[in-house]
Amino acid sequence: MIHLPPQLAKLRVAIIHYWFVAYGGGERVVEALAELFPQADLFSLVVDKPSLTASLQKRTIHTSFLQNVPWACKYHRHFLLLQPLALEQFDLRSYDLVISSESGPAKGVITSPHTCSICYCHSPMRYLWDMSSEYTRTMGPIVRPVFTLASHYMRMWDYASAGRVDYFVANSQFVASRIRKYYRRESTVIHPPVNIAASEAQPNTDDYYLSVGRLVSYKRIDLAVEACTRMGRPLHIVGDGPEYRALKRMAGPTIRFLGTIPEEELQAQFANCRAFLLPGEEDFGIAPVEAQGHGRPVIAFGSGGALETVRGIWNADTLLSEPTGVFFEEQSVDSLMGAIVTFEASRHRFLSRTIRAHALQFDREHFAERILNFVSEAMNQWSVRSGQLHEITSRPVPILMPKRSSGIGSPAETLQ
Repeated sequence: MIHLPPQLAKLRVAIIHYWFVAYGGGERVVEALAELFPQADLFSLVVDKPSLTASLQKRTIHTSFLQNVPWACKYHRHFLLLQPLALEQFDLRSYDLVISSESGPAKGVITSPHTCSICYCHSPMRYLWDMSSEYTRTMGPIVRPVFTLASHYMRMWDYASAGRVDYFVANSQFVASRIRKYYRRESTVIHPPVNIAASEAQPNTDDYYLSVGRLVSYKRIDLAVEACTRMGRPLHIVGDGPEYRALKRMAGPTIRFLGTIPEEELQAQFANCRAFLLPGEEDFGIAPVEAQGHGRPVIAFGSGGALETVRGIWNADTLLSEPTGVFFEEQSVDSLMGAIVTFEASRHRFLSRTIRAHALQFDREHFAERILNFVSEAMNQWSVRSGQLHEITSRPVPILMPKRSSGIGSPAETLQ
């Protein structure tokens, strides 16, 4: 159990999350941060309260004026141009520390000169930057020009708002490189928390492959569906999303769609699968780490966060001790099928105990220790730079010098 240092416990803390409309990797990080800082106030553009976990249900979450707009929770992305204004309305003048959870817009809040602003970045907004062309291709003829114009102005605001952050934390080296590319800022990598300690390595498994995640185009679940259909391999798909119907139409008889399932059933799916399939490029990828926590190998597209979380072989002849998965080079059905063949020919090399041991480095306890050390050192540096000469004792951690910003907002509404 990690305990909050006394000096950090005295801080007035605000945690900003872009929106609470589903439970995913970003929400897991916020939940962990809220547990570490029980005194923190939470802020978000919109909140769908039924989607909150039990621990977050107990917290007061301050929302923006968008909360009162009809259907804002369901269509929050349609209010892209209003999101900067909504964020800048939050009154954060009284806080010593503001931690923003960034994937949608969150870091753009305005803080006062005495406030240290830390951004935990899951990813710069992909639909504004590297994947903007892919997103616009899927839009209709009316929506496309509107989004193109809106995203042009949002990119300028997104870049400018990066200057309001004093310290960036990236959830992977891959995301750190994208922060450097789009924001021209350096960051410290702290991987997100995964509940590995609660899982167990299973010596015996069933014969199905597994895919878990929101069914959206960039995750490329279509590759897994077509590959397993062609090869006659059983595939279980957990999750829901806009691609569900299209995937269902192309699926053969060996494909099962399980939808959204309870956590206990999800963990059983991880524990009993033959291997986990990751055909998309993930910023970090919590689900494949969870699978490894159960001792299950991962077959992944060799790009993005998977290169940091999976010890993968590229073919059956790769000399690598204690591998935890297989990589494939191209996002194509043939390339994924080749990786499945490589895995099945090399199954004796994947040992459940060593795979789980590899995954333990991403456990929640390690996240808690690293983030508290980072915040302690950041506050030490910030207190000196801002003339507030109080010191917070911590172990030294690598940290980057901040940029300063200032400003005030106005009151937000509260969701009890």
